[in-house]
Amino acid sequence: MGQVTTTSTTDLWHHYGRTRHATDRAVPGRFLWTWSQDNGPEAEVLGDLTGRCVGDLGSGAARHAAHLAVHHQPARVIAVDASPAQHAMASDLYGHLAPRLRLVNSDVTRHLHAMADTYDVLYSVFGAVDFTNPHELLPTAAAALRPGGRLVLSTLAHHLGGAPAHTDAQHSEIGAKTPDGEATTMRRWVLQEQVWTKLLDGAGFTRISTERLPGGTGPRAADTLLVTAFRPGQPSS
Repeated sequence: MGQVTTTSTTDLWHHYGRTRHATDRAVPGRFLWTWSQDNGPEAEVLGDLTGRCVGDLGSGAARHAAHLAVHHQPARVIAVDASPAQHAMASDLYGHLAPRLRLVNSDVTRHLHAMADTYDVLYSVFGAVDFTNPHELLPTAAAALRPGGRLVLSTLAHHLGGAPAHTDAQHSEIGAKTPDGEATTMRRWVLQEQVWTKLLDGAGFTRISTERLPGGTGPRAADTLLVTAFRPGQPSS
């Protein structure tokens, strides 16, 4: 998951994923981008990862990162998450996949600042890109990629419940819980595709493309916006 923007001390991701953590310890056999996690394109969107350095921005329990480390022969996958609770779950589940999988407990923007020209591929599956000010995160992501490097993100195409995505780069306040169960809120950026395109262009990306992936049915069903962009330049061989 992503950077908590409401407070720097309270882990608002403390409760997320705990039920699954207790019952599902396997490395996933598939890498899916959609909100429903049951259809759509898979890891091929990231390109050939053989020998590449890959970063998961807001990795949560690192299930997507573990899949890539096991099934796609990268040089390494670095899974970054600001939540101590999510990092602890990821370490318990997949710490044994080191050194190919490296688990980092850090604010994602701070991590990227320290990793200039490091990554061949960065991705976010409803992760840090959703929960971090894009004016801060996207330029640091561009700088952390090597020339020709690729950023792929999946994000909500509209708010849960059906309200349309924002037409400018503003956040919404969504419900969350503190570790002791008290109700609070955190920020989430749910933006229309042309807004993401403008933000990515302004951050220095090129070859920006978007695709809307249909969701299922039900009160929490949502379409997914899949966005791909590249840092200018020629990739290393």
